[in-house]
Amino acid sequence: MAREAVPASVPVWRLDELHIPESAATIRASLDGDSPAALVYTSGTTGTSKGAILSHNNFFINALNLTSCWEINSEDRFLLSLPLFHVHGLANGIHCWLASGCRMRMLERFEHHKAAAEFVDFRPTLFFGVPTIYVRLVGLPLEQAREIGSFVRLFVSGSAPLPVPILDEFRQRFGHTILERYGMTETLMNISNPYRGERRAGTVGLPLPGVSVRLLNGEVQLRGSNVFAGYWRRPDATAEAFDNGWFRTGDMGEISEDGYYTLLGRKSDLIISGGFNIYPREIEDFLMEQEEVAEAAVAGQPDPVRGEVPVAYIVARKPFDPADLEERCRRNFASFKIPRAFIAVESLPRTALGKVQKRLLSDWKS
Repeated sequence: MAREAVPASVPVWRLDELHIPESAATIRASLDGDSPAALVYTSGTTGTSKGAILSHNNFFINALNLTSCWEINSEDRFLLSLPLFHVHGLANGIHCWLASGCRMRMLERFEHHKAAAEFVDFRPTLFFGVPTIYVRLVGLPLEQAREIGSFVRLFVSGSAPLPVPILDEFRQRFGHTILERYGMTETLMNISNPYRGERRAGTVGLPLPGVSVRLLNGEVQLRGSNVFAGYWRRPDATAEAFDNGWFRTGDMGEISEDGYYTLLGRKSDLIISGGFNIYPREIEDFLMEQEEVAEAAVAGQPDPVRGEVPVAYIVARKPFDPADLEERCRRNFASFKIPRAFIAVESLPRTALGKVQKRLLSDWKS
């Protein structure tokens, strides 16, 4: 990379300059909490991936919040199988380990056929995963699930919505309620179900200390020391992302009377059909409750009359009757929310962390 492409405030050394004799002076850099610490790219599920510039303060505040709120300490044993190119593994995993001084075993990747052996051998007290990992774990034999549940004290899920049926099945088999939280590349962690207190299914919980949250026209907006400064070499995207200091997440949400937040889906995923707003997650959660359905994703399809109509993409546990699924939907939803088609697919297009890439669904031929 050319030196002129790097901001003047960021120190740069050539590799040959770093190989210096022990007698030479130590290289020192002037840094403060606002200095850039990492450039992490967004997942790009809804558009072009952008590089978020994260500061030392961003990582520090995030680690302080999580180790405090989730009571992570030096006595914990942390099994980490998440990739480090994403903030889930980097900010939550690595930095919580460093901040707490706990013991960690880091896996190159999560391999479901080796998962039980890894758990039993290391006997972790702490595990972070994404929903697709928990889908795999509920498939373990009941005896193994109960053994693992006997020594792990906290399972955390994030990076994508955790289906309520998976949370319920996991609780029955492992004896634990998974703690679901809400974060983003640009903000690290924002909202979390409590470690001590009610972990409410289908919600992401309450704002973490120092994080301000507001809903503006249904969109979740954030402000706090956890929020990044801007996108790498994208001043246009940075300006568009902020509203008088509030970061526009692009996520739609709602809040209960006692302060628990529920995410309804990405603003870009909202389906507007004949003037009615349709949040796909509501339909997806219902479909996931049906015994034939292993996974479900709902996306808008162009329609000459209504503008858009919802279409459901189904990964089936066993053969299903589309007409029967449609009838069940009709008994639970207004007519404009009924999917106009139920398309069987072998899998859903996902990122490395399990987020469904809905913009690819219409052409998905898995």
